[in-house]
Amino acid sequence: MAIPERCIENYKYIFQKDLLRGKVAFVTGGASGICFTIAEVLMRHGCDTVIVSRRQDKLKQSADLLTKATGRRCVPIQMDVRKPEQIIKAVDDALAQMGRIDILINGAAGNFLAPAASLSFNAFKTVMEIDAHGTFNVSKVVYEKYFKDHGGMIVNITATLQMRGTALQTHAGSAKAAIEAMTKHLAVEWGPDRVRVMCVAPGPIGDTEGMNRLGGKHLTDNIVKLIPIQRIGTKQDIGDTVLYVVSNAAQLLTGTTIIADGGNCLTDDNNFIARRAMLQKFSKL
Repeated sequence: MAIPERCIENYKYIFQKDLLRGKVAFVTGGASGICFTIAEVLMRHGCDTVIVSRRQDKLKQSADLLTKATGRRCVPIQMDVRKPEQIIKAVDDALAQMGRIDILINGAAGNFLAPAASLSFNAFKTVMEIDAHGTFNVSKVVYEKYFKDHGGMIVNITATLQMRGTALQTHAGSAKAAIEAMTKHLAVEWGPDRVRVMCVAPGPIGDTEGMNRLGGKHLTDNIVKLIPIQRIGTKQDIGDTVLYVVSNAAQLLTGTTIIADGGNCLTDDNNFIARRAMLQKFSKL
């Protein structure tokens, strides 16, 4: 069951409220989850947004919530990141309505738990197409339509599961690793055009549909205590991290990945046997 989107209550500002005033962000996957909150945090700092995903009804509902909470403009546009012709139309529509795009957040993604031996060819292909191909497709169109002549900032949302090899995540890990390699190449090629390209890699983030699908609702206190900061992350944590990355405070950052997981990847035992047992337990529920 999908978790309903909610805006942040009593948001505490770290940066100036008008940090991004006059800027526009194009956010894929912005109708839900982490990217919904990324859009909200950017909007709370003066940025207008375009949020895109495949479901028009969800987009409209989320755009209304974001505008009501922040007072900023949020334009919902239906688009599939796997289909270049839809991306071209969506970016053209965004530029026609907003006049500019300063920030691109590539957050559209798909994931689920599955042993590699049980993955169908189509399941692996689909995740690669949404995550890796989608990131390239949208980045290429936005670059050609606007960033090439005006500069800009691209933030690709990845993960930490590909860092060591995580059981049951061959499909998603392969896609995220491809995105991080792509980020380095694009940073090199597009840097002279005043385009920065970065990755933000969230660790375990609570209260998200993705976390529930990957077993987050079964986290125990003992697992949380293994995380150095003694808690899992929040969507606001990731929104604030992205805010820093797109700000002028991060002008020297490009082609790299910020790992936002509270140190979890340093202490997680990455136990294959335990993960396989977890999957077996889920399959019986």
